[in-house]
Amino acid sequence: MYKLYVNPKRKKGHLNRELQGNFSEHLGRCIYEGLYVGENSDIPNINGMRTDVVEALKEMKLPVLRWPGGCFADEYHWKDGIGPKETRKKMINTHWGGVVEDNSFGTHEFMELCRQIGCKTYINGNVGSGTVQEMSEWVEYMTFKGVSPMANLRAKNGHEEPWTVDYFGVGNENWGCGGNMRPEYYGDLYRRYQTYVRNYGGNTPIKKIACGANAQDYHWTEKVLETCFDHAGRMMDGMSLHYYTLPTGDWNHKGSSTDYDEKDWYRTLSRTLFMETLIKRHGAIMDQFDPDKKIGMIIDEWGTWYDVEPGTNPGFLYQQSTMRDALVAAINLNLFNKNCDRVKMANIAQLVNVLQSVILTEGPKMVKTPTYHVFNMFKCHQDAELLDSSLETDRIGIEDEFKVPNLTESVSQDKDGKIHITLGNLSLSDDYEVEVLLTETALSSVKGRILTAGKNDRNTFDNPETVVTKDFDGARIENPGSVRENTKVYVKIPKCSVIHIELA
Repeated sequence: MYKLYVNPKRKKGHLNRELQGNFSEHLGRCIYEGLYVGENSDIPNINGMRTDVVEALKEMKLPVLRWPGGCFADEYHWKDGIGPKETRKKMINTHWGGVVEDNSFGTHEFMELCRQIGCKTYINGNVGSGTVQEMSEWVEYMTFKGVSPMANLRAKNGHEEPWTVDYFGVGNENWGCGGNMRPEYYGDLYRRYQTYVRNYGGNTPIKKIACGANAQDYHWTEKVLETCFDHAGRMMDGMSLHYYTLPTGDWNHKGSSTDYDEKDWYRTLSRTLFMETLIKRHGAIMDQFDPDKKIGMIIDEWGTWYDVEPGTNPGFLYQQSTMRDALVAAINLNLFNKNCDRVKMANIAQLVNVLQSVILTEGPKMVKTPTYHVFNMFKCHQDAELLDSSLETDRIGIEDEFKVPNLTESVSQDKDGKIHITLGNLSLSDDYEVEVLLTETALSSVKGRILTAGKNDRNTFDNPETVVTKDFDGARIENPGSVRENTKVYVKIPKCSVIHIELA
C-alpha cells in the first residue's frame, strides 16, 4: 500500500485558474470549423461561434485563451482582420498548410468568443514581421476608452466600448519561426516593444509576457533576462516556455496517436515528465534575476505531438486523443499545481482539431476527447490553495531509460474548505491501494470521479462516449467525523486511470 501524506495546515501557494488555459491558432481546423462557422452556418451558432463547442468549454471552465498563434502570430497583421468581412485582406498561411486565410475571424470575433465562454484574453503580438507602431495601435484599438484614432476606428467597426486584454505576448518563438533571433537581440526588441503595450487609464493592467525558451534552451532564458534586467529592472510579468511530448523524440517520425504498444506508452509518459526538469532548471535561472518570483513562468504551449492522422493535411496537425493523452494531461496538470510558486499559466496546444485538443469536430458533430475529461475533472483546483503533500511511488516500465513513477498527484483546498485530490495511475497492468493520511483533519464524506479505459481507447464521431468520467466508489474514510493525528482515507486506483477525490 502506498502512502499519500497531506497536511491541510500547510498551504504552499495559490492555484491560478490560468494553469488550465488553452491555445487557439489559425492552424488547420482549429478556428474555422472548430470554433467559428460563421453567422450563416446551418451548425447552431451565436454570432458565428459554435454553440456546442462554447457550451463544452463553459462546462470545462476554460479560464484563458491564447490567440492568434503560435507561429501565425508573427505573420499576423491585425488590421487585416477588422471591418466588413467582404473587404478583409486574404493571405496565404505560410506556416500551416499554405491555405488561404480570409481573416473572417479577427479581433472582434476573438473577443466575442471569449465573452461567450467567459474566459480571460491572451493576445500574442507580432514582433517577427510587425512594427512597434502596429503593436501599439492594436493595444490602443482594443483597450482605449475615449477619443483616439484607434478607438474611433473600433467604434466605426461596431464596438464602441473597449475590451479587456488580460495578457499580451510580445512575440512568439522568436528563436525560431518568429524571426530566428539571438536572445540578446530579442531581449532588446522586447524592451522596446513592451514599452508601447500601454495600460490606458482605468483599464485592467495588461500583463506582459516575454518570449521564453524552446524546451531545454537554458541559454535563451538566461540571456533574455540578463538583457532585460541589466539596468532597467523588471519590465515583464511572465516569460513563456514551450515543450511538446514526442513519443519517439524524433521530429521527423513522431509516432502514431492511436497505434502504439506498451513501450510507446511508457516512453511517452517518461518524456512528458521531463516537464518537471524544465520547470526546475528554467526556474532556477529565473530565480537569479527574480528571487521573489514576481515573474510567472507561462507554459503557453504544451501537449503531445504525433504524426497526423492518415489521409489528413500534414499542415493541419490533426490527431486523435486517447487514454495515453489523458495521462499526459494529468501528469502535466499535477506538475503545474505542484510548481505554482513559479508557474502562473499554462496553455495546452490546442483547443479544437489540432494536436492534443480537448474537442474534435466534423461538420455538425462534436466529440469531447479524453483530454477534455481530465481538464473537466481538474477544474476543482481552480483558484484553490495547494496543500503540502507527498506520495510514495515505485518506478515502473519496460526500459530502464524510460521508467516512470507509478502514480502522480496534487492536492488542494477550495474556498469552502473541501479537499481535492487528483491521482493518476500510469501503470498499464497494476491497480494500487493508496492510504491517504491527513494531519488533524475531521472528514465527514468522500466522493469521486474516475476516467479509465483501455490504453488505446478514444472517442470517435461514431462512438463519442467510449472514454468518459464516471462516479468512483473506490475511496472510504476510516472513522468519519473523528479528529486524529492522522485521519486516514483508503483509495484503490485502477490501472490506466485518472481520479478526483473530494473530501468534506
